[in-house]
Amino acid sequence: MTKELSGKVAVVTGGASGLGRATVEKLLSEGARVVFGDVDRERGESLAADCGPEARFRLTDVGDPEQVRALVSYAIEEFDGLHVMVNNAGVSGAMHRGFLDDDFADFHRVVSINLLGAVVGTQQAGRHMARNGGGSIVNLTSTGGILAGPGVTAYRASKAALIHVSKSIAIDLARFGIRVNCVAPGNIPTDLLLSAARSLDGEEADEVTQAIRASMAANQPLRREGTPQDVAEAVLYLAGDRSRHVTGIVLPVDGGTTAGAMPHRARPKTD
Repeated sequence: MTKELSGKVAVVTGGASGLGRATVEKLLSEGARVVFGDVDRERGESLAADCGPEARFRLTDVGDPEQVRALVSYAIEEFDGLHVMVNNAGVSGAMHRGFLDDDFADFHRVVSINLLGAVVGTQQAGRHMARNGGGSIVNLTSTGGILAGPGVTAYRASKAALIHVSKSIAIDLARFGIRVNCVAPGNIPTDLLLSAARSLDGEEADEVTQAIRASMAANQPLRREGTPQDVAEAVLYLAGDRSRHVTGIVLPVDGGTTAGAMPHRARPKTD
């Protein structure tokens, strides 16, 4: 049986852990050669060693546009092409007790990583793809960019902006056979939420994290908890030929949360 991405080359940012790692592993399992970047050298080098010769790791901070450009160029040089670009790297920013307590100290950092990093990656990959028959670009956003809510204001803003700019770019690049789509995970267990809560006191951080997870689970129609592998499957769909007539969409991987919260009376017992 032919693997879906046989002969394809992919780049994944933020690929050393979490959703990025699951995506790297999924794309490799489907026959792609993968170059992934991350700021975590130890995890990145370890994953590359585990994955074998079809994977390459490059230390990359997507908050620096030149490092993003270098990552894409490295992939093209190493594997003589680029067909799939996955802009996954992201940060949550500090969590505050309320909007009035936010000092916006990390606003520029959050936007530079979550938005500018993805846009630069899209542009750099798009320039190669436009000259070489097209390709697929997948930007990882969030249900936080679809649904409004309190907290992590910069994060929500950056993810909402990424959705809109991805749709705009999809229209612009369609003439080159380049598809640009978004995957919007929701309530997937990763370290992202915990990293946001670390700005609070230790005990409070744990309480806030648990409360947010419980609230998100309660508003999710599907009772099953999502996994990084679920997100990777969505990325694979948008990366491969099965979605060859799909561009400019946002695909939520959220158990139905963005479709609408369940009425309390309809929620099944879980005990």
